[in-house]
Amino acid sequence: MAHGAFRMVFSWQFWRMALLWTGSILFSRLLLLFSSSTWPWPWPSPRAGNAGSGRICVVTGATSGLGKAAAIQLARQHYHLILAGRNPELLIQTTQEIKELGLNCLVEPIQLDLSSYISIKNFQLSLKQRLSDLGFHHSIQLLVNNAGILANSFRETPDGFDEMLATNYIGAFVLSNLLMPLLKNSPVPSRVVNVTSFTHRCAFDLDVYEVLYARRKGQNYPCASTYEHSKLCLLLFSYELHRRLHLEPTCHVSVMAADPGVVETNIMRELPLFISRFSLFVLRILCLLQPPEIGVNSIIDASLAPPEASGKYFFGGKCRTIESSSLSGDTEIAEKLWSASSAIFKEMESNANQTISS
Repeated sequence: MAHGAFRMVFSWQFWRMALLWTGSILFSRLLLLFSSSTWPWPWPSPRAGNAGSGRICVVTGATSGLGKAAAIQLARQHYHLILAGRNPELLIQTTQEIKELGLNCLVEPIQLDLSSYISIKNFQLSLKQRLSDLGFHHSIQLLVNNAGILANSFRETPDGFDEMLATNYIGAFVLSNLLMPLLKNSPVPSRVVNVTSFTHRCAFDLDVYEVLYARRKGQNYPCASTYEHSKLCLLLFSYELHRRLHLEPTCHVSVMAADPGVVETNIMRELPLFISRFSLFVLRILCLLQPPEIGVNSIIDASLAPPEASGKYFFGGKCRTIESSSLSGDTEIAEKLWSASSAIFKEMESNANQTISS
């Protein structure tokens, strides 16, 4: 453990996180002070009627941190919840905790591992079955792509991709596309909220194919830059999805990006204990660290904003939006990423069908 911490302190990835990540959150805070836009606030609450007419929200990574905080806040806004997470025991525990709050909503757990196409497909099928069993309209009104990890080493997924990139981006792309028919089928306006990060500002270029198909094994795994690229990809996807849906005259699905800032969660659990504790200490000293109950505000703002806010980047709470990096707004790169991601999606689907048929 001590050797791992020592090696990491003297790595470029550590100093990238220490310096570039700190600089990017400070830059976002400056944008918040001098160039933010504020949408009408507070949002009207989407009241739910009986069990057949309530609005359905899917939250990924819902068993801890921001996902759990978002689920609780959305339950208070009268959404019925579909909690998605990898750990079935934590899913049951979180479901019980929310039910014990006595809120007027249904809470249903469904296991989901975003690094596996089979798991995502099974989640889609389970969700459809659950909606039918509960007597709900065959639609959902809100998808919050919150799940994310900060891995300290390369791990290959069953589909052959880097686990961090698969969890943070590829899985969100696949899930959003698989659930899009349910979102479009909603009788009221529906929404996708992608939880991104200020760290996307630290990615100064993006080779789409190199990032998507990277296989960086060994001790020199670029954990910081891989995380940055995964969040940049998620943001490029958000804007491209917004543009594509906007071209459909009858489509009422909006897309928002939400940046919670620096939040005290367990995302650094794979880093050496000394590194994670020291990082949290420094962030507290700099007054940059927030509890999940505060950091979740940007996610809730993005979830409840009016449809005309589609394509905005929510940051800082109080319904404020700022501009993301210039690279995240590059439409040419976004189209390349969409094309490559769609090809991956189709390949995953084809491989899964062949496995089932054989």
